Amino acid sequence: MKRPPVLDPPRVTRRKRVLSSEELQLWESVAKQAKPLRKRPRVEKIAIEVVEETAVVVTRSAPPPKASPAPRKISAAPPSPPPLAPLGRRERSQLSRGRKEIDARLDLHGMTQTRAHRALSDFLHRAQADGMTFVLVITGKGKTGSESERGVLRRQVPQWLSLPEFRGVVVGFEEAHIGHGGGGALYVRVRRGR
Repeated sequence: MKRPPVLDPPRVTRRKRVLSSEELQLWESVAKQAKPLRKRPRVEKIAIEVVEETAVVVTRSAPPPKASPAPRKISAAPPSPPPLAPLGRRERSQLSRGRKEIDARLDLHGMTQTRAHRALSDFLHRAQADGMTFVLVITGKGKTGSESERGVLRRQVPQWLSLPEFRGVVVGFEEAHIGHGGGGALYVRVRRGR
């Protein structure tokens, strides 16, 4: 048995449909209401002209001439600090179970706020210079009771770590596991030095 010869299927050519004048008016009204997603200058502008009701001619204009770049002004404002990021679930779990090592510890017990702030700043900058990743900052839980001023460092240290002065050094921080001090200590992830 001989097989019949295989013939190529007929090719279907599609022509673009020409828009009517009503469709063009509708399209132009919709296009005028659209807002761009990005503010990027267009290189080419496309102009649509209606020659007849059935034919449309598209002309492209030349790109605008490039202007010479203006000299950059050096601003006195420093760049904005990077945002804080919370520790990942896996990192927190590994720290609490002892699978990830805590590179250094700082105990702020018994310090005044100014001394504690200075000690925290020096400690974190030293940790960054030494290439440490995770450090433990022990603030203490403070005494509970009628005195509202107890546990000042426990409240202040997270606020200090959120300040722009520490963002170049700290990636993120979180309350430590109960084995490392619980609410009286913080895991701090140190940003890599440049």
